[in-house]
Formats: sequence, structure tokens, C-alpha cells
Amino acid sequence: MSAMGEDTLIPRARSRLPVMCAAGLGFLTLAFAWLLDSDRFSERAGMIAFGLMLERFIYSICLLAEELLFHSRQRYHGRISEIFRACFRGSGILGMCAVFLMLTLGGVSFSEEQWSTHNLMCAGYLLLNSLGVLGPAPVEISEICEAKKMNVAHGLAWSFYIGYLKLVLPDLEEKVREYSSPRERLSSPRLHILLPLNARVPNKPEEEDTNVVFHENLPDLKLDRAGVRKRSYKNSVYKITHNNETFSCVLEYATPLLTLYQMSQESSAGFGERERKQQVLLFYRTLSQILDNSLECRNRYRLILLNDEHTGDPHYLSRELFQHLKQQDGEIFMDPPNEVHPVPEEGPVGNCNGALRATFHEEPMSGNPTLMFSPPQSLRSEPVETTDYFNQSNTVKRN
Repeated sequence: MSAMGEDTLIPRARSRLPVMCAAGLGFLTLAFAWLLDSDRFSERAGMIAFGLMLERFIYSICLLAEELLFHSRQRYHGRISEIFRACFRGSGILGMCAVFLMLTLGGVSFSEEQWSTHNLMCAGYLLLNSLGVLGPAPVEISEICEAKKMNVAHGLAWSFYIGYLKLVLPDLEEKVREYSSPRERLSSPRLHILLPLNARVPNKPEEEDTNVVFHENLPDLKLDRAGVRKRSYKNSVYKITHNNETFSCVLEYATPLLTLYQMSQESSAGFGERERKQQVLLFYRTLSQILDNSLECRNRYRLILLNDEHTGDPHYLSRELFQHLKQQDGEIFMDPPNEVHPVPEEGPVGNCNGALRATFHEEPMSGNPTLMFSPPQSLRSEPVETTDYFNQSNTVKRN
């Protein structure tokens, strides 16, 4: 979790509360209507239900006309059955037929007055719907887009994961090890991904904060990708200075936020500042869920959501990074070259000055049992649960 408290900022997935409230109020109004006129309740309820479904059926015919005349070949390849499924709800048609049969078999006849009433109801529904009065509310559209994963943020998050993070993060540990062998050790082996709420991504972090300085790049990762031979993927190491302390870590901005920002600058995209911020938050939530479910990427990244209300603080970025790095202090111990330490996944053995350490002694077998640890193995060959929560719970149990 970031130091700025994402729980109060990231929108939660919407629940089924509106549906439950609507169903509850519907049953209450039905009960009230039955108390007012219990003798003709069934007949009147059937008539109204038939009229409501008839209205929707007639509007679906209007949708069918558009799809048949202009989109049958391009969207449905001339398949009439697919066009009908796209325009009509099978449950609505069956329900309308069932209600009509029940009314007819029950001896209920449709008088001219009742047909006139249904005619007026259909006319009112079609006119109001064409004017947008009965259209879905913005919150309903948002709920549908989130439920169907149709937002811009969903596509960008999956593209960022599949096209970049899933390739880079599994090999990041090896790249950090290659970097640390001849040089100094990094303060954290994770990739720190910055996500500013305003989606304004600078080309260089130094433009935002002079205390964040580029140091050098990690060894390149080269892969054959989409027809490009030996495509190069790079990660940069930055030095962060705060309160006369210097830290180093792998740092970069989430590049898909550039797309969100540039879309908001194009009038044809219909993407305002408010929508952009909502998409950034949704991008963060979606990317967090994707990475949390990825064993190859787990514990190899750190998402940092940056508030855009820090005007007047020229060192906001270094302060946020400092807090994140201090949170990780003691969570991860970078093994120096030619030394073997117990695997962190098996649970910490000791904690000395925030680093996990263990000492092994060759002793003959005695009555006192000792714990044996295997040397480190790659997570890519044998995925192992390595979450911080898992390690912390093990520590509590062992203490």
C-alpha cells in the first residue's frame, strides 16, 4: 500500500445494492396494490406486465431495422440469427407470450379501452426513449463498462501487463543481480512504477524533482517479439536523495498514462479531465488485480500512486519514494555475491537491523532438531507464494 492511502481513493467495484433495493421496493408496492384491490389484482398485474414487455418488444423491432439495413454484413456476416439475438431478449419475448396466454386462458379478454391504454403506453415509451428520458443513467453506463471490462483503462492495463510487465518482471531479479555484482547493491530489487493521478508523465523524473537523479540502465532484456528480432527492453536505475540519505532503485512511470493524457487533449476522443482521473484510478485498480494474480510478477513490483495536489512541494516525488523504500526496508534482503542465505519463501530465521540473516553450523546429529533450508531457486520454474502478508504471518507464528 502507498503512503497516500489508496483505500480512500481507489473506487470499489459496484455491488448489487440497487438491484436488491429495486426488488424490495417492487414487492412492497405489489403488496400495497394487492391490499387496495385484491379482487382484480391478478388481472391488472398481468395486463400491466404484458404492456411493459410489449413496449420493449416494439422498441427492439426498431433496433432490428437499423441492424438489418446497415450492419448485417459488416457486423454479423449476414447471419439473421445473430441479429435477432443482438436485438431481442429471449426471456422478454417468452415472458410476453406466457403472460398473454395466461390472461387468455384465464378468461380475461382485452377490451377496446385496454388496447387503447396499451397503445398509449407504447407510444409514450417510444417517444420518451427516443428523447433519452428513459435511457440509462451515467452510473449505469459506468457499471456496465466496468462489469464487461469495456473501459479504456481495462485495455491499457492488460496491454501494459501482457506486452511489457509479464516479460520484464520475471527476469528483473537476474538483471538486478548482474547489476549488483560489480557495483553497489540497490536499496530494493523491485520495479517501482509511478502512476500520477493527473496522468502527466514527464520524460525525465528530474523534471519533477531534482532529488531524483538518473544513474544508469540495467542490462538490456532482448526478445524476439511480434516480428522484431532482439527487441530491447530497458529499465533505469535512479538515485533518490532525502534528508541527506541516498537510495537507489529501479524506477519508471506507467507509460499507458501518456495515452490517457493525450486522449484528454483531443476533442474528438470525448475524454475530459474528470473522465481521465477516473480512468487512471481504474487503471491502477485493474493493474493491481492483474499483478496480484500473477505468480511470475508477484513481489517484483511496487505501484506508487502519486497525488496531483502537491503544488508548492518541489520534492514531493523523492519524499514519496523515500517512504516506499523505508516500508520495504527489512522486507527484502539482497544476497551479496558468493553467499548463500535461506530462501525467504520458507520463512525468516532471524531479523538483525531490518535484514534477514541466518548462520549454519556443521554439527553432529543430536537430540535438538535443527531447521534445514534449501538454496534459492527461481520462481519461474516453481511458483511459490511469496507475498509480504505470507512472510509476516509466518514471522508471527514462529515468534
